[in-house]
Amino acid sequence: MSRTEAPPLPEPLAVPVADSHTHLDMQDGTVEEGLARAAAVNVTTVVQVGCDVKGSRWAAETAAAHPAVHAAVALHPNEAPRIVLGDPDGWSRQEAREAGGKAALDEALAEIDALAALDHVRGVGETGLDYFRTGPEGVAAQEESFRAHIEIAKRHGKALVIHDREAHADVLRILADAGAPERTVFHCYSGDAEMARECAAAGYFMSFAGNVTFKNAQPLRDALAVAPLGLVLVETDAPFLTPAPYRGRPNAPYLIPVTLRAMAQVRGIGEEELAAAVYDNTARAFDF
Repeated sequence: MSRTEAPPLPEPLAVPVADSHTHLDMQDGTVEEGLARAAAVNVTTVVQVGCDVKGSRWAAETAAAHPAVHAAVALHPNEAPRIVLGDPDGWSRQEAREAGGKAALDEALAEIDALAALDHVRGVGETGLDYFRTGPEGVAAQEESFRAHIEIAKRHGKALVIHDREAHADVLRILADAGAPERTVFHCYSGDAEMARECAAAGYFMSFAGNVTFKNAQPLRDALAVAPLGLVLVETDAPFLTPAPYRGRPNAPYLIPVTLRAMAQVRGIGEEELAAAVYDNTARAFDF
């Protein structure tokens, strides 16, 4: 089987569910085709997430055109240092020359702010901290951008969607210091059970992706097991993090049932109960 071949459609879920985080603009085929495949397995709603100004504009436009799509808009944590100072190790010299400093970051954040005011934009994110791809020289730009997104989310009453990679303590610290929005979602939750308890105490939603099915992901399954059911979401982060047994092949919202069924086994509950809870939780998180 080719590693680039799309996995088959899984058996449909009996009740509707939502994909709380996807990137339709990075997937093969049209939006209409992607939504139709998802609907065929009862994934009836998706949250399309922007990672830069261009992608956030696209997310907002796509949500405006498709009732099954809700948008989240932001500068990804790795985008903020690129805007401010470039990255000679990760970007081309041209991109480094185009880095515009704090003024350029402020300009980009102003556009995200304007997009966040739109009714069909339901979230501000993905924002946060990423210490895996950005080195110490980019931390200040990431934190400045993260704090700005927190304020944008609060100002417009939108959900905050967190990207947290190898930065758990600092993400939690900044949320506590700045004052988290009423609805905060940890996208592709990557912490352990202890952190899940901290998130639960703060009322943060935890969204689990296909990597919860990976053999080496027992800490994620332990976190899922202790997370309150009312704070659990499911996502694809497609085209990334395709669940087992299709790991390494293209991901898309129609594969949500594979991840959700694995999650139901971890929780020791029926897939229908979990799907219904996840849909309700996603609707509360993103106010749709």
